[in-house]
Formats: sequence, C-alpha cells, structure tokens
Amino acid sequence: MKVKVINKSRHALPEYATSLSAGLDLRANLDEPIVLGSLQRVLVPTGLFISLPEGYEAQVRPRSGLAAKKGITVLNSPGTIDADYRGEIKVILVNLSQEPFLVEDGERIAQMVVARHEQIQWEQVEVLDETDRGEGGFGSTGKK
Repeated sequence: MKVKVINKSRHALPEYATSLSAGLDLRANLDEPIVLGSLQRVLVPTGLFISLPEGYEAQVRPRSGLAAKKGITVLNSPGTIDADYRGEIKVILVNLSQEPFLVEDGERIAQMVVARHEQIQWEQVEVLDETDRGEGGFGSTGKK
C-alpha cells in the first residue's frame, strides 16, 4: 500500500526494522532535547504528515524497549490517526519511572502500525445473543 507523506523532519522516513515487522519506528523531531520528569507527559513532534487511504488508521504504540528499560510509554496507547487527519503526527509520551528521561532529537520514541478498520451501523435490540461467558468481566475466564 502506498501512503502519501510529507517529511518536515531532519530524519529519514520511518522504516520497518525487519521484513516481518508490523510497526515503523517514529523519531522525535526536536530543536532541543526535552527532559521528561517522573510522571510527566509531553507531546513530542515527529515532523511527519500523512494521508491514509479510506478504511485505514495508523495506531501509535509504545516501543517495548523504552517501556521495559526506561518506563517510557505512549499515554493514549494506542493513539489513533484517522484517514482524514492532515496535521503533524505527535506522540504523547509519559515517564512512569522515578528517573528523569532525556528525549533527544532523532530518538525512536514510538512505533506506528497501519491497520484496516470498519465503521459500524448500530442495530438497536432488546436482547443480545447468549454465550458461555455471558456477563463475565475482567478475569472471569480464570487461569489455565
């Protein structure tokens, strides 16, 4: 699939790390580094603008290495970029660690996955079909 992109950053376009990767790494596009304190959040620009085809979205997700090693994650994970959005892609990062984190220009801060989606039409009913699970909620299926 071809996706139109404007790259106003100082960095190359995002690429897939391997031939089977689902996500493209997004990089911070900063004039100066940002110090992200413990429990602080910041909106980090990428310098990228995209035009997705109808029926697709881009999901912005955390990078597992940053989350596991540094406690840095994407606050609204996954963030959704709709097909009709034309603004700059920005990433809401949050620092869940006790230590300050320095976000530097060019740092890989998140990953973006492009996915097909459907739009629904509501069908209002009085009763839903029954299932084995029924109304069981979080943890209701037990451990195996």
